[in-house]
Amino acid sequence: MHTTNLLLSSLLSALTLAAPTSTMPPASTNTATPVTNTTVNGQADNLALIQKLIFAPKAVDRITLIPNDRDFVFDFNNPPSDTLTTGKGGHTVRADRQSFPPLIGTGVSMTLGFLGPCGFNTPHIHPRSSEINVVVKGSLVAEFTLENGARTVTNAVDTNQMMVFPQGALHTEFNPDCTEALFVAGFASEDPGVQQEAQTFFGFGTEAVEAAVGNGFTFEGGDVDKFRAAIPANVALGVETCLKKCNIARNK
Repeated sequence: MHTTNLLLSSLLSALTLAAPTSTMPPASTNTATPVTNTTVNGQADNLALIQKLIFAPKAVDRITLIPNDRDFVFDFNNPPSDTLTTGKGGHTVRADRQSFPPLIGTGVSMTLGFLGPCGFNTPHIHPRSSEINVVVKGSLVAEFTLENGARTVTNAVDTNQMMVFPQGALHTEFNPDCTEALFVAGFASEDPGVQQEAQTFFGFGTEAVEAAVGNGFTFEGGDVDKFRAAIPANVALGVETCLKKCNIARNK
């Protein structure tokens, strides 16, 4: 028994001495500070960066291509000028893959709509995305028609309520009040696109327009060209009843 114990003790000692030393590297102590500054919207319309982000093989590579942390912030209060759509009734600001390149690879984008009293976001479609629209200030009257044969869906939408507009559906939002309204529109595309319907339709050739609305069409005694000139820029002023209620002149 004594001999056996000595053998076991010798064997355990040998194993302990022969055990390999760990070769695992130490935990990373990388504390490098990301490149930062106070500038936002600094990469808007940066075509070289946009192309690199589109062709980056992995998501982590896209992060590496944008070393400035502030470039992941979009400022709707001071946006790039080409993101604005402005009319007499207010304005909208879009953040898409062109104006906000960090969106590339995310599959989303956003627009904020600042509608003044009686402001009217004129009928339009988004050809590449559905839209969820949240009213965060004031209220809106929202309408959409999905396609030929579908009924028009109309709703009064109050603060913190949301409306959905299916992809490609003709839709509009109107501020019925004498105070400002603000909406946030989210899209399931980095480039949802937008097409204002009145401006597009009356951009067709005169013969095509007259055939569609009926030959002999006139507008205040004028022809199609006069009507084209009268179509307001988006965001427009809305319906006459609201303008009268709020004492707003359409041609202010």
